[in-house]
Amino acid sequence: MELLPDIIIPIIKILFIAHLLIIGVMAMIWAERRVSGWMQDRLGPNRVGPQGLLQPIADGLKFMFKEDLIPNHVDKPLYVLAPAMLLVPALITVAVVPFGSSIELFGETINLQIADINIGILYVLAITSLGVYGVVLGAWASNNKYSLLGGLRSSAQMISYELTLGLGIIGVLMLTDSATGSALSLRTIAIEQGAYLWQWNFLIHFPAFLAFTTAMFAETNRLPFDLAEAEQELVAGYHTEYSSMKFAMFFMAEYMNMIVGSAVVVTLFLGGWHFFGLENVGGPVWSGLISFGIFFVKTAIFLFVFIWVRWTLPRFRYDQLMNFGWKFLLPIVLTSIVVTGTLWITTGSRLVVGIGNVVAAFIVVSIVAGLLVMNKAPEPAIPDNDRQITPSALDAIE
Repeated sequence: MELLPDIIIPIIKILFIAHLLIIGVMAMIWAERRVSGWMQDRLGPNRVGPQGLLQPIADGLKFMFKEDLIPNHVDKPLYVLAPAMLLVPALITVAVVPFGSSIELFGETINLQIADINIGILYVLAITSLGVYGVVLGAWASNNKYSLLGGLRSSAQMISYELTLGLGIIGVLMLTDSATGSALSLRTIAIEQGAYLWQWNFLIHFPAFLAFTTAMFAETNRLPFDLAEAEQELVAGYHTEYSSMKFAMFFMAEYMNMIVGSAVVVTLFLGGWHFFGLENVGGPVWSGLISFGIFFVKTAIFLFVFIWVRWTLPRFRYDQLMNFGWKFLLPIVLTSIVVTGTLWITTGSRLVVGIGNVVAAFIVVSIVAGLLVMNKAPEPAIPDNDRQITPSALDAIE
């Protein structure tokens, strides 16, 4: 009987987080449409339920009762497997993300995290990298040229930006004290940042924070990096041939990846559940609940940024997307690693490391931008016999 709590508590955590993710997906679908309407000076969904709150449920029921068509020309086993290959990694990645400090129940201290493994950040990077297989399999199995183009775009994009995603956290790991636990543990990284704003990693590693966040936008196929879909060019891209719940699973995976990605950013760079000591207010139960609330609010704010960026920036061209990833973000994070290691060893000051990272990033961006301008191909000269004569030129001749 002593093993019973050890079995029940993880199961309760898993069920709680799984249901929270599903509810979060529904909330994000509603929030995206309402916030989009607000930004575009229109109403958004407002008929089904108060303020349109029941619209996601209506959409889910609609998908469930739509006819599930499987075209004859598809590779059926891979076609059916692809949505699950995208959705499952999004579900299991959250297992290592700490969503609060701890709570005491029945005389036992329970960490608000499903599993605190000592290589948590490597687990996150490994599992999230599997998501590209769902996109590629869906594109390949559809046996459709539009879908294939979308899948190829997405695979190249996600592989390219995974380098920035992985390298962007090296500086954080360098400065994480492994005395309290493994430096690769997300819980250790959150604890090490402390309660105050100036202790959070986004100030110390500001260029890496921006690069990591940008790479996360690309990994989740969100604007301005949604080249995998590109509706105007590819008729919705890699999921062109999908319908009913299989189609819905692709979008569920996108929103789950957004939620998990936001939670990871909050843990790595924004102090986790810490906020000026507020997480320690109250007894052992209330402090745990407050820490969960702080983490929830931070994640929700970052999810708002996802929507904000979508309706602010236009979609990149594919050459711009690749140039930005390889020629700007990658040099920035590589320079950040060198500068962080050098200044931390020589000075041991987080303030100096933060200032050095910003200065080094500015220099790198200036050099890269200058080289791109210098190497820009000149505009082709127009022969005199091909020049058009404008009406003003005719008036001058007369």
